[in-house]
Amino acid sequence: MEALSCHRVQTPNDCLLFPRPYKWQPSISASDPPKDQLSQKELTTAIIEALGRVHKQIEDPGFGAFRQSIVSALNTSVKPSRETAQIVDSLRQSCIEERQWGMRREIKYAYYGYLASQRFSTSNLQDQAKIADIRYPIEWYPATRQMQRAIHLHVGPTNSGKTYHALKRLEQAQSGLYAGPLRLLAHEVYTRLNARGIPCDLVTGDERHFADAEDVNMSSCTVEMVPINRAVDVAIIDEIQMIGHEERGWAWSQALMGIKAKELHLCGEERTVPIIRELAAAMGDSLQIHHYQRLSPLKTMSASLRGDLRNLKKGDCVVAFAKIHIHTLKTQIEAITRKPVAVVYGSLPPEVRAQQAGLFNDPNNEYDILVASDAVGMGLNLSIKRIIFTTVSKFNGRTMVPIEISQIKQIAGRAGRYRTASQAADPETSVDELSGSEAKGSKVSQAVSSPPNLGLVTTLRPDHLSSMQTAMLSQADPIMTAGLFPPVDVLVRFAAYFPPSTPFSYILLRLHSTSILHPRFHLCSLKDHLDIADTIEPVKNLTIGDRIIFCASPAAIKDETLRPVLRAFANCVGNNTGGGILDIKALDLELLDVRFSVVSRDHLERLESLHKALILYLWLSYRFAGVFNTQAMAFYVKKLVEERIQQALSKKRKCTFPTNRNLQQSLEPRNLAQVKTDGNMFDDNMFGDEHMFDDNMFDDEQSLTSGREPVPFSGNLDGRAVTGETRRKLEVGLDLTVPGLIPSQGSLSRGGAP
Repeated sequence: MEALSCHRVQTPNDCLLFPRPYKWQPSISASDPPKDQLSQKELTTAIIEALGRVHKQIEDPGFGAFRQSIVSALNTSVKPSRETAQIVDSLRQSCIEERQWGMRREIKYAYYGYLASQRFSTSNLQDQAKIADIRYPIEWYPATRQMQRAIHLHVGPTNSGKTYHALKRLEQAQSGLYAGPLRLLAHEVYTRLNARGIPCDLVTGDERHFADAEDVNMSSCTVEMVPINRAVDVAIIDEIQMIGHEERGWAWSQALMGIKAKELHLCGEERTVPIIRELAAAMGDSLQIHHYQRLSPLKTMSASLRGDLRNLKKGDCVVAFAKIHIHTLKTQIEAITRKPVAVVYGSLPPEVRAQQAGLFNDPNNEYDILVASDAVGMGLNLSIKRIIFTTVSKFNGRTMVPIEISQIKQIAGRAGRYRTASQAADPETSVDELSGSEAKGSKVSQAVSSPPNLGLVTTLRPDHLSSMQTAMLSQADPIMTAGLFPPVDVLVRFAAYFPPSTPFSYILLRLHSTSILHPRFHLCSLKDHLDIADTIEPVKNLTIGDRIIFCASPAAIKDETLRPVLRAFANCVGNNTGGGILDIKALDLELLDVRFSVVSRDHLERLESLHKALILYLWLSYRFAGVFNTQAMAFYVKKLVEERIQQALSKKRKCTFPTNRNLQQSLEPRNLAQVKTDGNMFDDNMFGDEHMFDDNMFDDEQSLTSGREPVPFSGNLDGRAVTGETRRKLEVGLDLTVPGLIPSQGSLSRGGAP
């Protein structure tokens, strides 16, 4: 690896006043056609209004002069300074892309950058640059560098047996660990090893299960929870191609560089070979590459379904990339077939996803068809015969973009699985015992007449077929960089240079802007970090360490209903009191009082939001154990919510989803305005509740005590008044469904899970 060649995310001068780690866009001139039909005058008016709103929020006399300099640059023909011109261009772009909310945040960052430029001396800036020099992350793990590890890279397409062979080696080891991208995968390995008589612990961000044995040397965990200081014989890192992920790649980099294992097995796609080969050489580890071929054939069909859902058959999986489209398809298919349809998407709890997958896999029921998002691409063992793409593009948060080749191939590879779900669950079944035929009675064997195990891929509409066929014949670009995120000690030392009143989101953004990287690494996107930091910014008495932990949490910040919950949790930590689940009024526990004969979209989405809030509570309970001290009750309520979601999916719905006959209209919004105004419309996270940031950065033994900010529940649902019966029953220890007791803390396993 080249040691001298490095690059800075932005130059110091560029980031001094306005650190924006995204792609810079040219300023808009009067001759340019404005995007989204915003004229130059409208842009100027919007920016001035945003400046006024921010001025009311920031109680700082210096903001007036800063505001005036921006207004003057907007309203006069006099050429402003380079710094002011840069700020104005950024505000214009932010106005186009994110409108008022994004602009207000950009204005705040620009102002704090303006203050920093006046406050920091040259030596201060040089010291900050030294702290932000993260060119050599391999050196962060000196104990691991003292080892001579043997790395085995297992590469091949989906359903090629690469992970199976790595797991067989893990089973033979005296000690080891498995690290996967999803809780579902970690739980599957945990169950598999214990079923084979190998005691194994389960460790994820919000759940701990410990094997009932004295000597436990195996653990299965999500990749963010990898114990890098624990020495083992064999370790597996699954889906290693995620090392190049824009947001989560840092976790795979940390695991690869930090795990203290004699043998390290990496499983993933062929495109990871160049970056892994280079990193292995830099770490001084040996590397052996094992290539695999798909165990069952996969064929791209020559014809689509011609837009007609009546052409669906048993064992089909229809893939859509928006939650509203998934429910639309479910409603339409159930109306045509008169049979229930299983659904899988990212915002469903993993437990519910597994239940829905089980319904689809079971040959003895009527769930013949599955409708899923890209969440079907990993983590579930499904008996799918044919994958049908409803579209070849998806919404990325701002616009519609083509689906990546690697993602199309990963989803398509779920068709014609070599091992069915029932076979995978059987500890006595091995790959060597399978001759290529599907299990008797499985949906795959009963589907479209074709050779055994043949997987088929097509599209719903004819105009998408050629694009899908091209993608299936193409090779994805090799992964050239590995993700990084600055370690906690770097964040803490960098933050020490700023006054206590500086927003933590600005500190994060400035650190990203000043970081120096080796060209074989990339800084993972802040994405939700900034929104979380801004949401809890008003909370008093939070230390920098507290804010770092919250920014690393699995807070589904895009869900507007969860922002008050997140703020209430932060108040618990800041006030050192009130972390009991019944004390936090922002939790919508009253939702469990509501009973429906038919289910509305609003009801289902509120259940999903409540489940996300409970996941966040449990995640925090392992990091602030003295504050969030009703973990047993939280697990119990979480299970109740999962049961309600499962019931909601199986009940008949009110007609709140589009059912228009024209699939082009119902499955592809005609304009982005429709997309942006439909809350939670897109299932944009295939990982669901998986947390995005570093768990090893924090002391899991940390125990604090905190309080809350009451956010009272208000309103009713479909005319049903909320009675608070759920809270009353929980307070007296009664089951919400049948008389009984809530599990006590003493009835839990060592990990705290019921």
